[in-house]
Amino acid sequence: MAVHEYKCPCCSGALAFDSTIQKMKCPFCDTEFEVEALKAYDEDLNNEGTDKLEWDTNAGTQWTTDEASGLRSYICQSCGGEIVGDENTAATECPFCGNHAIIMQQFSGSLKPDYVIPFKLNKEAAKAEYLKHLQGKFLLPKIFKDENHIDEIKGIYVPFWLFDSDADADIRFRATRTRSWSDSNYNYVETSYFSVYRAGNVAFDHVPVDGSTRMPDDLMESVEPYNFSEAVDFQTAYLSGYFADKYDVDAEQSIERANQRIKTSTEDAFRDTVQGYVTVTPEYSSVRLHDGKTKYAFYPVWLLNTTYKDEKYTFAMNGQTGKFVGNLPTDKGKFWRFAAIFTAVAGALIYGGMWLFQLL
Repeated sequence: MAVHEYKCPCCSGALAFDSTIQKMKCPFCDTEFEVEALKAYDEDLNNEGTDKLEWDTNAGTQWTTDEASGLRSYICQSCGGEIVGDENTAATECPFCGNHAIIMQQFSGSLKPDYVIPFKLNKEAAKAEYLKHLQGKFLLPKIFKDENHIDEIKGIYVPFWLFDSDADADIRFRATRTRSWSDSNYNYVETSYFSVYRAGNVAFDHVPVDGSTRMPDDLMESVEPYNFSEAVDFQTAYLSGYFADKYDVDAEQSIERANQRIKTSTEDAFRDTVQGYVTVTPEYSSVRLHDGKTKYAFYPVWLLNTTYKDEKYTFAMNGQTGKFVGNLPTDKGKFWRFAAIFTAVAGALIYGGMWLFQLL
């Protein structure tokens, strides 16, 4: 025999019918509910659907014989990185690990991109942004700024799978409002709970997912966004003078990351429409995708490698917009001195405030 238990929407406690008030009541938070209201709430829960995230992953096309004959791939014997350039590219250093031993072989075995966003900024712009990135960093070791040099700068076309889809969604949020007041004996806080429902449609165009395991996802997502309006149909001529990272994560393997990005963005968009509450927490969501399609593209990235105290630091710059990202070392001595000074100043201000209060 199936047993149905009503959960309190406020605290998730088990509700019971209170005959004295003819309502459902939570024994934990004392919240009361009309029976009909809970019945309607329960029916909504039973009718809730699940996510439906499906894609057509026929992205990219086959290289022609002429195109393939003009391309070369380079495999680093140190890290296994495989990058693609034109037949005139002379690789002397791996942009991923800095290793100098790179072997040339004929390019084969991957799809041709549908689109490419050509490099808009050159190597000098990448150097300038790097130096700008070092400015104003109080905790940056002085020797890093004064003696640091860039080991290598490489312009690389990074493979991205682009996902287009329309998303229908139903999302319910648990929201609260509070009211405070006082009397001569107590301070009171009243918390009211609300179930807020949103439904609608969001269109997504060209959601990018990095197709290379050698390019950290967080680094590649940090240099976004790209302006897809400047994308053009792919031609091998755009590879001249640059490298192109060969994808090792195909479109099917990228679906999970695309779904995560789209689902999170959908929930955030709906969350922004819920106003006037103190807290808003997602309680349930159902996202259904339709007309989902993928395309394959090359996006431009400048990679900069530098070494400090035998540790490698990698920076990336969007080759179209100039957005620059990368982690920097911290001078631990400066950090602890700053922490000590901050603690001393804060303590002095607190002590001074207490002394002044006593005088008043």
